[in-house]
Amino acid sequence: MRKLFGTDGIRAEANKYPLDGETAFTVGRAAAITLRGKRPKPLVVVGRDTRISGTMLCAAISSGLCAQGADVIDVGVVSTPAVAYITRSLDADAGIVISASHNPYQDNGIKFFGGDGFKLPDDVELKIERVMEETDFAAVRPDHGKIGTIKTNHALHEAYIDHLIGTVGEKIDLKDQIIVLDAANGAAHQLARVLFKRLNARIIPLGMEPNGTNINDGVGAVYPERMCHMVKETGASFGISLDGDADRLIMCDEYGELVDGDTIMAMCAKYLFERDMLQGNTVIATVMSNLGLEKALAGIGVRLERVSVGDRYVVERMRQGDFNLGGEQSGHLIFMDKITTGDGLLSALMVMRVIGDEKRPLSELASFMKAFPQTLKNVLINRKPPLEELPGVIAEIRKVEEELDGDGRVLVRYSGTENKARVMIEGPDQPTIEAMADRIVEQFKTALPLD
Repeated sequence: MRKLFGTDGIRAEANKYPLDGETAFTVGRAAAITLRGKRPKPLVVVGRDTRISGTMLCAAISSGLCAQGADVIDVGVVSTPAVAYITRSLDADAGIVISASHNPYQDNGIKFFGGDGFKLPDDVELKIERVMEETDFAAVRPDHGKIGTIKTNHALHEAYIDHLIGTVGEKIDLKDQIIVLDAANGAAHQLARVLFKRLNARIIPLGMEPNGTNINDGVGAVYPERMCHMVKETGASFGISLDGDADRLIMCDEYGELVDGDTIMAMCAKYLFERDMLQGNTVIATVMSNLGLEKALAGIGVRLERVSVGDRYVVERMRQGDFNLGGEQSGHLIFMDKITTGDGLLSALMVMRVIGDEKRPLSELASFMKAFPQTLKNVLINRKPPLEELPGVIAEIRKVEEELDGDGRVLVRYSGTENKARVMIEGPDQPTIEAMADRIVEQFKTALPLD
C-alpha cells in the first residue's frame, strides 16, 4: 500500500506534510536513487503551475535530486502534458510536475512521469516511498564531483507548441475565429496565447493573469460559467476553458452552451470513425460518462468501454487495447496516437480540426450527442462495507433499475478518500431521477447511520 502517492501523485495542502519543503527534498533524493540505471546520472525534467508554493517545492525537489546525483532541467511554468512531452522527447529518466491541477491555490502536488511520458507505475511510486523510509541518505550521499546540476530551459516550450501544431494543427487557420480563451490563471496562460496567436486566432483572454493565489479561482474548466457568459456577451465563435495544469478541456458553443468532455469525445469519435482513424472502433471512458455518449456512439457502430474513475485507468486500458481515444466527462481527453496524457490544448485543436473539416459550427457538431439528465448525490456514512452486505440498498437499486427499464443508469460507489457513498442516476427527466436518488440515499442513512 502506498502512503504518499494517490491516484494522481502526492497531493495535499502546501507547506504541510507531505507537501512541505523537507519532504519534497526527500522525495527528490529517493527518486534519484530509484531512477538510476539508464545513464550514470539520472536526467529529470521539472515543471510547475502558477501557485505561490510552486517555486518552493520545485527548488526543494530539484535540490533533493541534485543532492543524490541527478541532473535537472527546469522548464518553469508549463502544463502537465508539456512536461510529459518534453520528458519523452529528451529521453529523460523522468518528469515531475508541481501542480494540484484543478484544486485551489492552497493545495499543491507532485506528479511523476516515466521516461516514456506516461505516469509512473504504482510499483515504482511504492519503491520511491520505500527508499524514503529505509535509506540512510548520509551513507549514500555522492561526493562533491558527482552531485547533479540544475539547468533552466524555457525554450522547450516552443518544441511542445511545434509538436501540437505539427501533429494536429498544421492545417488549422483560425483567422476568422474569435475565441474566448480561459487558462484558469494557470500553467498554460502563456502556452495558450502563443499557440493560438500562431494559428491566427483573435483571442478574448480570461484567466490569463496569474498572481500566485488566483489559479482556478472562479475560472477554468471547473468554473466555465464566466467563459460561457463572455461568449454570449461578445459574440465569439466558441469558448475554450482549461484547468490549472491544462490537462482538461471544457468548451462552449457559439450560443454559450456548455460542451463537456463526453460531448467532445462523441464528436471526435464520430469524426475519426468516419475517416477510419478510430483504432478498434472503440472509445474508453469511465463509469461516470453519460449514457448519452454510449447511445450516440452505438448509433454509428462505435463501442464504448467503461473503466474506473480516473484518467490513469483510462490510459491503462487504452495502452492494453491499443485504442487511440478515451477520456472523462470532466474534460481529461486522451488522443493516444498524439500524446501520452490528457492535454487540454491538443484536445482543443482536435475540435478546431473537426469544425474546420466539417465546416459546421460547434453547436451543430455537439448535437450529435444527447445527454441524459444526471444527478449525483453524496451521503455521509459511518463505514464502507461491500454493498452486497446492505440488502436494503441493493433492493432499492434494483427497484430503480427496473423503473428505468433501460432508459437510464444507476451507479453507486464509495468515495476513495472519504466516508461517503456516491449515488449517480441518469434517466428521462430531472425530477424523476432526483427522487430515485433520494430513495437510495435514505437506504444508506438507515443502514450506515452517523453517530
